[in-house]
Amino acid sequence: MHAIVARQSGGPEVLEYAEIEQPTPGPGQLLVKVAATGVNFIETYQRGGMYKVTYPFTPGSEAAGTVEAVGEGVEGIAVGSRVATAEGQECYAEYTVLDAAKALPVPEGVDLHTAAALPLQGMTAHYLINSSFRVEPGHTVLVHAGAGGVGLLLTQLLKSRGARVITTVSTAEKEQLARTAGADEVLRYEGFAEAVRELTNGVGVNVVYDGVGKDTFDGSLASLRTRGFLVLFGAASGAVPPVDPQRLNAGGSLSLTRPKLADFLANPQERLWRSSEVFSAVADGSLKVRIGASYPLAEAQRAHEDLEGRRTTGKVLLVP
Repeated sequence: MHAIVARQSGGPEVLEYAEIEQPTPGPGQLLVKVAATGVNFIETYQRGGMYKVTYPFTPGSEAAGTVEAVGEGVEGIAVGSRVATAEGQECYAEYTVLDAAKALPVPEGVDLHTAAALPLQGMTAHYLINSSFRVEPGHTVLVHAGAGGVGLLLTQLLKSRGARVITTVSTAEKEQLARTAGADEVLRYEGFAEAVRELTNGVGVNVVYDGVGKDTFDGSLASLRTRGFLVLFGAASGAVPPVDPQRLNAGGSLSLTRPKLADFLANPQERLWRSSEVFSAVADGSLKVRIGASYPLAEAQRAHEDLEGRRTTGKVLLVP
């Protein structure tokens, strides 16, 4: 089969389209024929050396496809079942082996490309508004990167919750996407904290969901109301330098958390709760998934270049 392989850290050019041996599922595992793979920023960090991996390395944790073979001891999943995951390994490939416990059932009415685009960002949006900071009707929320994959889903879920949503974007095209998703106010990044204060009559927002990191962190803190909450869930612009906790005191008894999805998929019940709610919302039409770009698997280099160059909106897929 073919897969993307990096033999060393570096830029997108280290991603090779290579022929490798097809894997075999072990006990408790599934062999999945990949229909599409989700591309995520963490894979650029892994490829570039920010996160340590073992080489040769095939990226990818998110995919959807059809079960081709079932390992010993697997119950409730048969050959031919449609599954997705946000917790896979080596998904930049034509086939991948997946722990059955981490397979998410794909309901009727959701195609496999949409299913590949949803698990990681959909379940991230779900834990952000339900578990990191529970948003209630009437809350005012700032969402950075409002036209990104998480941002578009998050905005829709927040509006369905009854929140007022302010987003930041970098271009007019992205502003239109954010407004289509339901954003009440759309700002550019420059001077956003001051604009948020103006829009909230000087009060600030209840919570900021910040997946950008270094470039927005200071402004995010400055956008919060007294006892506000900053949920720093990503670092698209780079890692945030060490923070003096006294800044949280001075800002008005603020709270800061740095969550990751894996800690909010603690058991099969939690995994099924989050995935079934977001998949059901897509199936009934109340949640729209934007696939901004699809690339052939062999063009993974170009997908990474466009993602890092901020030339994409919504979800980026690789298609074998």
